[in-house]
Amino acid sequence: MEISKAHALMKSALDYRAMRQDLISSNISNADTPFYRPRDVNFENHLTAKAQEIFHAKSQPKLKLATTNAAHIQPKEEYEGRGTVFFRDGHAARNDGNSVDLDVETTEMAKNQTMFNALVAALKKDGAIFKSVIQASEKVQ
Repeated sequence: MEISKAHALMKSALDYRAMRQDLISSNISNADTPFYRPRDVNFENHLTAKAQEIFHAKSQPKLKLATTNAAHIQPKEEYEGRGTVFFRDGHAARNDGNSVDLDVETTEMAKNQTMFNALVAALKKDGAIFKSVIQASEKVQ
C-alpha cells in the first residue's frame, strides 16, 4: 500500500542502508583475512534519480567534460539504475594484503545506522499522518 509518494523512496533507501550495513559488517568480520579488500555500496545516484522521477523534479544541470581532442575517451555515465558495490581502497594494506581499517569501518557503520534510524522515524511519521487522517474521518461520520 502506497501511503505517500515518498514512501516507496524511503523503503528503497532502507533496503540500501540494510545492504550497506551487511557489507560493513562483512568488512569488519574479515579484518584478519589475508588479501581482503573492504567493500561498500554506492546508491545515492539511484535514489536521486528515483526522487526526481517521483516528484517530477528538474534535474540539476550537469557540467560537461571538455574534450580538446576527438581521441579523448568519452566519460561513462555513472547512473546505472541501481546501487553498485565497489571496493573501498585508499588505505594502506598491511603485510598480509588486507586493507580493512577498523576506524573507518566503525565510523561508516555509525553513519549508516544514524541514517537508517532517521529513515525509520520518517516512515513512522509518514504512517502516523496517514493514520490520523483516517481516524479524523471516522470521527466525522
